[in-house]
Amino acid sequence: MINKQEKKTLSFQLNKVIRKDWQLIIMCLLPIIYFIVFHYLPMYGVQIAFKDFYASKGIWGSEWVGLKYFKRFFDSYQFWPLIKNTLSLSFLQIIVGFPIPIILAILLNQVKNLKFKKFVQTVTYCPHFISIVVLTGMLYIFLSPRTGLINNLITSLGGEPKFFLGEPSWFRPIFVLSGVWQNAGWNAIIYIAALTGISPDLYEAAKMDGANKWQIIRYIDIPGLMPTITMMLIMEMGKVMNIGFQKAYLMQNGLNISSSEIIPTYIYKIGLIDAQYSYSAAISLFNNVINIILLVTVNKIAQKTSENSLW
Repeated sequence: MINKQEKKTLSFQLNKVIRKDWQLIIMCLLPIIYFIVFHYLPMYGVQIAFKDFYASKGIWGSEWVGLKYFKRFFDSYQFWPLIKNTLSLSFLQIIVGFPIPIILAILLNQVKNLKFKKFVQTVTYCPHFISIVVLTGMLYIFLSPRTGLINNLITSLGGEPKFFLGEPSWFRPIFVLSGVWQNAGWNAIIYIAALTGISPDLYEAAKMDGANKWQIIRYIDIPGLMPTITMMLIMEMGKVMNIGFQKAYLMQNGLNISSSEIIPTYIYKIGLIDAQYSYSAAISLFNNVINIILLVTVNKIAQKTSENSLW
């Protein structure tokens, strides 16, 4: 139990902190308010996943149907294709896209020419600022079967032009590789920052012991990056089912839909276009539950295998 004297001491310390750092406290309140208003309060509407929702009746007035819409989704012929497309696209993106920023950061860390280093950094992270709509338009232009740069190169070498974005087998490679091109440089920034936090004494000691660049990377850079890599991987695993809706939807067409239809695009069509609000809410809730399970599981594995985890 806390006695009166301890309460007075805690109250005095709290008031002292508030008076001293009130500007920082106000700055912290803004994102907290944002998350409460736009992320936590909307959770009230999740209950429509368990109701036969009609806007005229409202959430409370709509009939409770339990797991009806979850069973409908699990029994639908689209369930397994959607799961397969979502997971294959997401894991392919992690397998290909996750290591590249790490490799880029390590290579840049070994570059001694500062001008060249800054030039490479600028060139690689500038694509991040291109909007998804513009990026998709660029893909359609470059991969056009008639006027596209890639197909012009293929035909000049004696090959036949292809409508890459119209073939299901090409959707995933194009989606993943374009994402790597757009985000690798930007994602490398956090790893470059982590590398700058490694003590220069370690590098000096390694050079005095005759270590080459590969040995420096293996025994200093990679161990120094492991806490950051672990954190980033855990967060990536927590977004497996929420792979980018915008890009997939914009790249989607009638010819590649067997590969491009993923859970977020399906939710959009069912929920906003067909106005099946309860059904789309049930799918979305299922999607988020899977993400939470993956996040907690990977975090537990990280706790057991290393000292690094989110919590």
